[in-house]
Amino acid sequence: MKHICLYFQVHQPFRLRIYRFFDIGVSHEYYHDLNNRALLHRIAKKCYLPMNALLKKLIEKWGPEYFSVSFAISGIALEQMQLYAPEVLESFQALYKTSGVELIGETYAHSLACLKSRTEFERQVQKHQAVLEELFSASPRVFRNTELVYYDAVAQWVAKLGFSAMMAEGADTLLGWRSPNYLYESAAAPLALLLRNYKLSDDIAFRFSNQAWEAWPLTAEKYTQWIADLPEEQKIVNLFMDYETFGEHQWPETGIFEFFENWVELTLREKVGLFVTPSYLLREHTPAAKLSVPMPLSWADTERDLTAWLGNELQEDAFETLYALEPLVENTQEPSLLRDWLRLQTSDHFYYMCTKFFSDGDVHKYFNPFSSPYEAYVTYMNVLADFKERLEAQTPVSLGGKSAGDVKE
Repeated sequence: MKHICLYFQVHQPFRLRIYRFFDIGVSHEYYHDLNNRALLHRIAKKCYLPMNALLKKLIEKWGPEYFSVSFAISGIALEQMQLYAPEVLESFQALYKTSGVELIGETYAHSLACLKSRTEFERQVQKHQAVLEELFSASPRVFRNTELVYYDAVAQWVAKLGFSAMMAEGADTLLGWRSPNYLYESAAAPLALLLRNYKLSDDIAFRFSNQAWEAWPLTAEKYTQWIADLPEEQKIVNLFMDYETFGEHQWPETGIFEFFENWVELTLREKVGLFVTPSYLLREHTPAAKLSVPMPLSWADTERDLTAWLGNELQEDAFETLYALEPLVENTQEPSLLRDWLRLQTSDHFYYMCTKFFSDGDVHKYFNPFSSPYEAYVTYMNVLADFKERLEAQTPVSLGGKSAGDVKE
């Protein structure tokens, strides 16, 4: 039987309002509160609440020994649930109490801090661990970096933080002739690696409702058979995707909920596989090989690199300007400044500045509040200018010539 590991990412950013040059120094209200509230309510109604109910039904029917799933819920998403939709947080808490859910660690702000500052990265990981303990009484053993960004240095940091495993993209550039359907190990640290089967994951996440896809329509029978047909020795099938796949990216009218339930039922009834957690894989499998990843890879777009967030001059300038403020942030204890520091690091802000509109253009438009990448950039830079003024008023400390490009050890 196959060991099918379902992992879902739950994250929504605090989207910015249109913040103009003349707002700098006048208004410190950066976020489009009405839009953020409305979007979370919409996603909760279409995805979070019905999918949580379906997962709970399946766990209770089959038992967690046969059907379990895993989630990484960003700290920023948890903040929004507490602010706008506490019933959603309660739904996740009830789901966790079934014992059929494993919670995964990540950066609190769903940030790319690992590319700039080890200090900030570790601070966010520990803050996320603290909020999972507070809200769920959970202590994650497995780590999933923002957008599955992975490379050797960050593996070393994660291992030293006490995690046993890390998730990464099963990219062709990493694996070559190898299959993602094994447990692997980092060559740089004592850390197991769970690699995403991107083809089977994207068959659900992106292609399910695409009528131009040669395999459309995707049925439970067809998908179950694809997994059953994998070579006998390939026991692990890691299916990692955004939770909004269910009901939001793939609308209920597409039959996505019915497909998921039928597929789970068929897989278990026909004994094709068990649905297990990452920690189960660590107990039951031995790494097949060690992998070295000197340069960052991610799960985004066809390139599986960082260009979705740092692929043009607008993004690079915004990213550098943001992290040049870290020395000032370290000298303040003002809660509103620390809150905004986290919210402004969320990777989505840079994603909205993306100018890649060829193979993956439609993906970059989803949930994007801006009419163009330039509008996203100007808004963000205006916000950063006001944020810097507030920091300097609180902490009159010079940046001292530090290079924003240096990764802080």
